[in-house]
Amino acid sequence: MAIGFNVETVTYKNLKFQVWDLGGQTSIRPYWRCYYSNTDAVIYVVDSCDRDRIGISKSELVAMLEEEELRKAILVVFANKQDMEQAMTPSEMANSLGLPALKDRKWQIFKTSATKGTGLDEAMEWLVEALKSRQ
Repeated sequence: MAIGFNVETVTYKNLKFQVWDLGGQTSIRPYWRCYYSNTDAVIYVVDSCDRDRIGISKSELVAMLEEEELRKAILVVFANKQDMEQAMTPSEMANSLGLPALKDRKWQIFKTSATKGTGLDEAMEWLVEALKSRQ
């Protein structure tokens, strides 16, 4: 079985992003680290309705952020599926993911809905500014 990661170049506000969609299936998580070098930012997409697996999301995120190559990476969390009634609030999710404990990292969480496209511009806007302010 071939492992397929999606790669594309996205230009947003004159900034060119090389985007790697690594997917979250358990079987491919060990391969994530192959893509960490020269990473300026991580966009971590979490299902706001999946209360049962938020703990797993947290441990994967923590393990990923401990990697030396991601030490300086900015973190953007998409609290996805915010259009669903049972969605956790972004602050509830931030606490469940342990984000307030990230003292030496620039991070932000955004309410998003991939299907409706809401919150994505706001999140990308923040990321562009965060990246520019580091240069």
